[in-house]
Amino acid sequence: MKFLLTIVLLVPVLGFASTPAGLWKTVDDKTGKEKSIVKISESGGVISGSIEKLLDPDVKKDAVCFECKDDRKGKPIAGLNIIRGLRQSTDDSDVWEGGNILDPKNGKVYKARIKVIDGGKKLELRGYLGPFYRTQVWLKAD
Repeated sequence: MKFLLTIVLLVPVLGFASTPAGLWKTVDDKTGKEKSIVKISESGGVISGSIEKLLDPDVKKDAVCFECKDDRKGKPIAGLNIIRGLRQSTDDSDVWEGGNILDPKNGKVYKARIKVIDGGKKLELRGYLGPFYRTQVWLKAD
């Protein structure tokens, strides 16, 4: 009976660990303008994310990442893998870290940390370059 009670009590706790997997609407932290839809997926405990759709009317639909300096140079922004190598934190199940994120506008790659917030409705994304960082909040799109 104690074993069954333990399982019943643990299942809700384990089930509520938030995952960033899904579709997210990116929002520019300076202008508040919607920029794109990013699909985040998890495979083998590693998070990655690609731009699914461009929403910003100022960005051409066939734009490529001219500023990229790695394997993404010259690749179309729509479909571009911008989040790589994030793993769930051992300290906080809602935090994913240890990977990086690309800003296709300037081609810079930043260390990244993401946190699922507001009951899974929002994603706080922080990009680091040395001691400097920038934070954006993305909205659940699916």
